[in-house]
Amino acid sequence: MDLTLKCAAVLMLLGLASASATNSDFGQCERIVKRWASSAIDVEVKDDKHTLQDLLFFLHVPRTGGRTYFHCFLKKLYSSSQECPRSYDKLRFNPSKPKCRLLVTHDDYSMMSKLQREKLSVVTILRDPVDRVFSTYEFSVEVAARFLVHPNLTSVRRMAGRLRPKTNGISTLDIWPWKYLVPWMREDLFARRDARKQRGSNDVRSNDSYDTKEVLMPLHEYIIDPTALDIVHNGATFQVAGLTNNSYFSESHEVRHCVQKHRILGEYILQVAKKRLDNMLYVGLTEDHRESATMFANVVGAQVISQLEASNSSMESITDNKSAQISSFSAAEDSINGRESSSIDHIESENSTDAEADKENMTVEKLMGGYESCISNLRKAQSQRRTNSLKRISPVQFSKEARRQVPEVVLQQIRSLNNLDLELYKYAQVIFRKQHENSLQKLSSMERLENMFSDSGGFTHWELTFAFSIVIIFLVAIVFVNARRRRTSKVKM
Repeated sequence: MDLTLKCAAVLMLLGLASASATNSDFGQCERIVKRWASSAIDVEVKDDKHTLQDLLFFLHVPRTGGRTYFHCFLKKLYSSSQECPRSYDKLRFNPSKPKCRLLVTHDDYSMMSKLQREKLSVVTILRDPVDRVFSTYEFSVEVAARFLVHPNLTSVRRMAGRLRPKTNGISTLDIWPWKYLVPWMREDLFARRDARKQRGSNDVRSNDSYDTKEVLMPLHEYIIDPTALDIVHNGATFQVAGLTNNSYFSESHEVRHCVQKHRILGEYILQVAKKRLDNMLYVGLTEDHRESATMFANVVGAQVISQLEASNSSMESITDNKSAQISSFSAAEDSINGRESSSIDHIESENSTDAEADKENMTVEKLMGGYESCISNLRKAQSQRRTNSLKRISPVQFSKEARRQVPEVVLQQIRSLNNLDLELYKYAQVIFRKQHENSLQKLSSMERLENMFSDSGGFTHWELTFAFSIVIIFLVAIVFVNARRRRTSKVKM
């Protein structure tokens, strides 16, 4: 046989063997992903998904603005004693703490396996995937640049070794995904600084902050690095599905890598993530910031306030009962001893701070008013911190204008690498619009009813809600009694 034909035959056999191995690998991955998806997906949307349960789980997708919701909404609604301890710290988090009512964390949906699902409401915020990748890159660089005050990485590690045992706090380097992304970027910054020193020149001139390779890893290199491929891209979908590299699910690594290897299998994960969004109490959008915040205050904040009012009323009732019991006992004791009865009993209560008093008197209007000033202060602090940090890697300056200079080919690559997140974001937009319409309808109905009753004593929003609840309970009771009578009459016949 001619040598050329022999080579062609060998190459064909190798190609067939490779194709066979690829098909076998795909088949195995497909079985793994489908099996996980079928066990993970919720069959039905919960009927009571719009009702706030005992524990609120804020699934905080990084770089979506969740920090402002935590500090400017949730911390004003929940007392510190109601927050789950060490929320962002997976290794030391204990969800069994009594009175744990609020959990805010970057941990993914697999955290649900540690919680009582029937007593849980989930909220989240999603962001345009391209903007989220930009923001993740920028924040990784910003935090890593803070360490450039040190002469080298050895000094950084020594300092960390001295500080960590002395504090019980949680630093950015303890939190997913920054515990992976920041050290990676930090090592890159130090390596490039050392290279400039070896060249004997630290003079860097560039008009493109996202492609200043003398100072930091260019964006086009960052997005194709294995670390970004595993953690950053399609990060929202994997987080909502519960399949990050920080997952509690034992099979998460295998499932995630099958999807990353065979893009077509991502559809199964996307369906799981969509179904989970369907079951959430609230889904916000970073881009529709004002509208999203207003809806959060009316959908989530209003129910937290209502729960707080109900809890306070219940505690007052218990206190009044105890007071009555103690007073009765004292009166009887005084009568037995021949002394005049007197009301001298006193029940001690903890001194509440002004902040706690504000929570007790909170309204949706006050919540939104406080949010405006809170977010303004947060943004100023964040801006100042970023400015100080980026001074160490001048001339890099991240901004919206600088983003617009990034080549379209890089943007297209980001979109391709985040195909699942793009689809999930579109789905979240649909949910958001429905939430908005429902919220407007409810507010409109309540306003009409309040106007109807305004001449009869000026009923409040919550008084009307309570009244409607009583009517509904009464109607259900009537239906139950009638059904029971019919069953009884049939038995007698």
